[in-house]
Amino acid sequence: MGKRLKKIFEENSFDSLYAVDEGADLAINTSTAKFQETIDICINLNIDPKKGDQNVRGKMSLPMSLGKTVKVCVIAKEEKHQEAKDAGADIVGGDDLVEKIEGGFLDFDRCISTPDMMPKVGKLGKVLGPRNLMPNPKLGSVTNDIVKAVEGAKAGEIEYKNNDTLVQAGIAKSNFSKEDLVTNVKFFVEVINKERPSGVKGEFIKKVSISPTMGPGINIDLNSVIS
Repeated sequence: MGKRLKKIFEENSFDSLYAVDEGADLAINTSTAKFQETIDICINLNIDPKKGDQNVRGKMSLPMSLGKTVKVCVIAKEEKHQEAKDAGADIVGGDDLVEKIEGGFLDFDRCISTPDMMPKVGKLGKVLGPRNLMPNPKLGSVTNDIVKAVEGAKAGEIEYKNNDTLVQAGIAKSNFSKEDLVTNVKFFVEVINKERPSGVKGEFIKKVSISPTMGPGINIDLNSVIS
């Protein structure tokens, strides 16, 4: 354990449950790396991920945004290129862009495709899938309405899906105010709570924690985020 992290553990307790406002304070105050850290949220759900109807996925626009510029990539045929550029897409292309991504190009945060390009984009699953960048019609990233998709991504939409029983996402930056971080935490938990599958019995959200990129997890009292 490095000196920075050792000092954090010496000065703070991470065994307790914190009210969301106290936890937000702690997350911001322990973001002491030399770069601007992301504040992540992790929610442990009472689901059986082997059952398809219990998987949780979707997208949301955080009320306090992400605190970063989202670089959007659009894969479409040539007649849609100018439309995508006018909407604010940073990277636009067709077959050439598919080949470039296949070769390892991944300098973007969101990837949008028109339906007619999906037979070719589908081959990029091994490259885009592990990075949660694969276009998906259920999430609105496979669409002919390029303008709406690009504008939504630029506005700070984030995609989420469970990995086993966990849903994780970056929801703020370490320079956020406590109030803005609390707002995003509560909103994220509220959205996930509404996604409760019908087959789940008992409590749905088992645990919520937040953490800076280079810091320890902070357990949040559910009663302070779920009304």
